[in-house]
Amino acid sequence: MLPMVLPRTGPALVLRGRIGAGFSPVPNRYRLYLAADCPSSLRVAAALARLGLEDSVATTLLGTPASYAALRRAYEAVGHHYDGALAVPALCDTWSGRVIGNDTDDILDDLWRLRAHPAFRADT
Repeated sequence: MLPMVLPRTGPALVLRGRIGAGFSPVPNRYRLYLAADCPSSLRVAAALARLGLEDSVATTLLGTPASYAALRRAYEAVGHHYDGALAVPALCDTWSGRVIGNDTDDILDDLWRLRAHPAFRADT
């Protein structure tokens, strides 16, 4: 499913970075940017809750100027002076401050991987 694109001057990047492929599965390292009116964001939010990862993966619901500015900075960290559209859902690496992925299916798969990782299990 394609990410929801928030208007801007240029096209949205499709980012396909993956947790486990250059981005280590560490609790509290990742942040999801979501939009309330985006079906893909709702799917990701539901999966996050179903997998019990709400305490390990931060979320930001877009709606305030500050939340849009934070997402813009995360996209700009991917490409210097990025002026394209912002797509959600977006999975960001808080260590580097950049968006690593905005493909819904990849994000859902990464959430399942995180849940299976020993660092994210409640019994460890």
